[in-house]
Amino acid sequence: MGYDPHMNHPDLQASVRYLVRGEGKPVYIASRGGADAALHIGAEFEDREVNIHDARQLRPPASLDQQGFTLVPHATRVKDFYDLESVQERYEAEIIELVVQATAAVDALVFDHTLRSDSRDIRGDRLTREPAAVIHNDYTDASAVKRLRDLLSADQSHERLQHRFAIINVWRTIAGTVLTSPLACCDATTIDTIDLVASERRAKERIGELELVSWNPGHRWYYYPEMKSNEALLIKTFDSARDGRARCSIHTAFTNPLAPVDAPARESMESRLLVFF
Repeated sequence: MGYDPHMNHPDLQASVRYLVRGEGKPVYIASRGGADAALHIGAEFEDREVNIHDARQLRPPASLDQQGFTLVPHATRVKDFYDLESVQERYEAEIIELVVQATAAVDALVFDHTLRSDSRDIRGDRLTREPAAVIHNDYTDASAVKRLRDLLSADQSHERLQHRFAIINVWRTIAGTVLTSPLACCDATTIDTIDLVASERRAKERIGELELVSWNPGHRWYYYPEMKSNEALLIKTFDSARDGRARCSIHTAFTNPLAPVDAPARESMESRLLVFF
């Protein structure tokens, strides 16, 4: 049975993982793809039970500038995301058009794609990564600027930094309806800057920063039940604007207590874009 938007879907109660503040800067070591893919973080965490609301019921709908996330229709022409290389240029043109229209930006640049699954067998076969099941935001102010400088020439960077820019994630299912390990996003209006803890992020190719998150009972969590292949979740992970609009939405995968025991594994891809205004 598909998702019925006219049904009264109750809030979920699910466990999400928050950082426990400690001495020193946490170090987040990104996983590599494969059956045993798992991130390692030099910090202590606590699991908290939270209500996760059905974002499809929000009126008006969630927006990038208010909550920091939004769901948009997007019927891609890509048939096999595991063979993305052969159609990468086409797909990137699709999502640039999508994000530019959704944000009223002047241009965008795709710079990363990450495939994930909550199935050990699928990760082993496809060499993909695990769902990111710790609450985080992908960038700090410093690492967002550094990412832009790393990707553009010095002259281009100088020009772009004179204007507003953002980083947007485009997250989608690549293998049917999402039932297990969906994404929860936190309403940006309920996030306090003191909740965000700058943490070193180490990957094979670079060292950067992201934000881990400490417990705040005021956080209000949402997810989009049963996302389909013709939908895309846009998540703002950085915005240079400081005019009161959302600058990021913290997010995490979680175990869906409503998923059938025989539900197919989640297979997803997120793409990151620099967005220029």
